[in-house]
Amino acid sequence: MAFAALLIIALARGNLPSLRQRWGDYAVVGLINSALPFALFCFAEQYVSASMAAILNATSPFFSAIVAAIWLRDRLTPSKLAGMFLGIGGVALLVGWQSQPPAGHTLVAVLACLSAALCYAVASVYVRVRMAKTPSFAIALYSQLAAAIVLAPAVPLAPPQGAVTPLVVANVVALALASTALAYLLYFRLIATIGPTKALTVTFLIPLFGVLWGFLFLDESIGINTLGGGTLIVAGTWLTLRSPRLTPTRRGRAAHPGPTRQTSSAAGPKICSRSSR
Repeated sequence: MAFAALLIIALARGNLPSLRQRWGDYAVVGLINSALPFALFCFAEQYVSASMAAILNATSPFFSAIVAAIWLRDRLTPSKLAGMFLGIGGVALLVGWQSQPPAGHTLVAVLACLSAALCYAVASVYVRVRMAKTPSFAIALYSQLAAAIVLAPAVPLAPPQGAVTPLVVANVVALALASTALAYLLYFRLIATIGPTKALTVTFLIPLFGVLWGFLFLDESIGINTLGGGTLIVAGTWLTLRSPRLTPTRRGRAAHPGPTRQTSSAAGPKICSRSSR
């Protein structure tokens, strides 16, 4: 449905992106950024609350920092490492501090949520490396096509467990149009503009609204483990995404990255160019 909505927009604009050149990249992004995490979260939320799933989703920046360190040789700064340790502590508090020990299926569901967060992290770095110059609309459009192709065979295996009411249909349409088509269109543009790790700052809002909607609409309780674990994970996310502060020397170098060269030309005035990164 998300693909259909984006396709209608493309046809209405008379500007359908080409699929031929990067179909393999679209397939990879559709798999690891949509099909796999969607399936993992759908499985997990049968056994954990929406609040817990939303908070665990906020661990994506931790995984993104690790993937970027391995793939892009980004440095794991002390701030990033401290954020990761806070995140681990938050997950442990969120899952472990309960009146009863978590059941086996709960732990499997938690691992599924963390695996989905890892998928998002890998996808964000992949898009930055492989598809930096690809229009965000094309990525959103064809990645949803790939995800639909991957998930279509599973539809007969998971029929609706209840009546398909107009409210259910409205919710599905809202998820497809607002939470998928529009959200991915904006998200891929963020990756191209500010990079994969910073683009994942959107996860700051997920725990807040996940806990709020779970409390308001699903009658979920907000316990100490939810508040404490969520706070640690959000704080760890902030540390992981925080830009390092420049020392006076580095600040001066950033402001004056290099000498100014002057190139003269007989056909025009002198052009000043600054060699900067």
